[in-house]
Amino acid sequence: MRKSKISTGLIWIVSGVLLVMGLVVVNGCGRKKEELIEEGTRENTAEIIPLEEGGKKMIVTKGDKVKIEYIGSFEDGTIFDRSKEGSPLVFEVGSRRIIPGLERGVKGMKLNEEKKIEINVNDAYGPRREDIVRSMPRTSFPPDLQVEKGKVLRLKDKEGRLIMGKILEIKGDDLVVDFNHPLAGKNLVFEVKVVGIE
Repeated sequence: MRKSKISTGLIWIVSGVLLVMGLVVVNGCGRKKEELIEEGTRENTAEIIPLEEGGKKMIVTKGDKVKIEYIGSFEDGTIFDRSKEGSPLVFEVGSRRIIPGLERGVKGMKLNEEKKIEINVNDAYGPRREDIVRSMPRTSFPPDLQVEKGKVLRLKDKEGRLIMGKILEIKGDDLVVDFNHPLAGKNLVFEVKVVGIE
């Protein structure tokens, strides 16, 4: 008889716990999805931007042909280059036609978005290299070439690729030519606006 009373009491306790759990589950299930998302997760929600809208691409992704307007400057604010009005720079993302830092900075930008991109030396034109400052005999150049200190030469290497060199010094019959890119060794800053994505 006592055993029966204990079992009955235990059944009532278990039933009560299950009933409370059931109410919690039903209460949660009955709530709208929007309410559950809204509660406690507002800070973690991200803006969803469509890749395309009305047939137009909206976000820059790899393989896109991108048009940008830009102003390039050094860290001290000195401008070294800018796009001409009405003539944006056009390139394909991932083609490695522009410096890596600028390409990475533009990736993920939205159409008409403006952004300041800071690029360190290694993601720009690399560090300056003294091993590509060379002394070359004057006879290596065309005889009609007018040589003067500071002149930029356009030359071709053995594979026919165009390379640029700047005359640093004229030493008798030799020219000291710097084959570093003019922006080598510099950190760069670009102010960019995406004006087209295809």
